Amino acid sequence: MTDKYRPLKDAFGRFATGIAVATCQNDDGRMTAITVNSFTSVSLEPPLVLWCLDNRASTYSAFMSSDSYGVSILRADQRTESDRFAHFAGPDITEEEIERWDTGAPILKERLAGFDCKLVARHDAGDHVILIGEVVKFDSVVGEPLVYFSSNYIPDSE
Repeated sequence: MTDKYRPLKDAFGRFATGIAVATCQNDDGRMTAITVNSFTSVSLEPPLVLWCLDNRASTYSAFMSSDSYGVSILRADQRTESDRFAHFAGPDITEEEIERWDTGAPILKERLAGFDCKLVARHDAGDHVILIGEVVKFDSVVGEPLVYFSSNYIPDSE
């Protein structure tokens, strides 16, 4: 079976992106995570960010019922974490892997930057929903980001 969207995906893939992991807590108290490359800043005043979630993602219901989320920007040496949360129905994260800030949303302990976000809007957009969050706390360290280009990590060291 051929993927009718492959040419469009290939064109989109010509834009290099960083890799992040978005996290939230489910209604039942479990945490969930998903790898995203659609993360971007929106505004400085107020500080707003967004990322896009596929309507068919296994994490969809968790993020749709949560009023906050965390975003952890991955370092160049965190390809394993990116791959781990990129799979449908990926594994849950554990308390040992995260920390919680003001909103209580989980944020990966190991990261290049972290953002604790209060959800302010959701917008349906085709087969995705755009989640806009106000940054209530953040941090960052010096380091190299994990970069994705043309369906590959750069550099493709593994």
